[in-house]
Amino acid sequence: MSTSGLCRITADTTPEEAVEIILRDGGVIVDGLFDDATITGLKNDLDPVLDAVDTGHDAVFAGNRTRRAGGLFAKTEHMVTVALNPLYHRVAELILNKPLNVFFGEEAVPAPAGMHIGATMAIKIGPGQGAQPLHRDDSVWLWRHPGYQREARVQIMVAVSDFTAENGGTLVIPGSHLWDDHRAPRYEETIPTEMKAGSALIWIGSTYHGGGENTTTDGHRFGLSMGWDLAFLSTEENHFLAYSLEQIRKLPEEIQRALDWSSEHYLGWAEVAGQMSDPSDLLKRDDYTSIDAGLPTTL
Repeated sequence: MSTSGLCRITADTTPEEAVEIILRDGGVIVDGLFDDATITGLKNDLDPVLDAVDTGHDAVFAGNRTRRAGGLFAKTEHMVTVALNPLYHRVAELILNKPLNVFFGEEAVPAPAGMHIGATMAIKIGPGQGAQPLHRDDSVWLWRHPGYQREARVQIMVAVSDFTAENGGTLVIPGSHLWDDHRAPRYEETIPTEMKAGSALIWIGSTYHGGGENTTTDGHRFGLSMGWDLAFLSTEENHFLAYSLEQIRKLPEEIQRALDWSSEHYLGWAEVAGQMSDPSDLLKRDDYTSIDAGLPTTL
């Protein structure tokens, strides 16, 4: 079902159907993707975190009436639920993890692109905050459209509070993912994301969007965002500074690897005793206690 230019689906929609809609429109709203317990947990964990930080110091992009917090895997256990949500995670895999053939000697071998977590962000837009400049998330890598012929990111914005046109619901330009790099976005082309708490917007890195204007006098728009990105791209958030070794070790192995404690596809290895070793193996070793302590000298 389409509402105001963005299609709405439910949590039981197949990932294949969701991908078809996203690649057609640039994004989709999933009603009721997360249950009440998850949303309550996110709110209880992250409200104190956001209340303790300052607002942004500029009125343009960060917003001087908007509070933000990253490194969310260390701040709420429910971040794992978001990242590994079956619909969102599978949609990201279908869009991003497209293999390419590479030659090892004379043999052509399919090489999956892989994906990792690029950034996490809790965002609370306060009353009086103006609209954010419209942008494409993949511009951080100077992505070219349509020249690169693939997507770099699959992003999710989880509504921790209700999103409305009045409180700053994310502005999206449906179809803008199909534009080239010479057409500027305009606010009059946007539609606001309106959805209940527990619903989510899923969109791709080439879609123009931005935080909306909060015209209310006392309402905050509380959203949680993260992106699954192509594994060979640099992460927007520096996970090695955001998390301690102890915090990483407490996470599921799939999340550890997604936060780049891995050397899949020959990226991110660490030399141990002359061998290119997988960092995930270091997490299992008692003799690896911290980055400052250095790498072990034996396998």
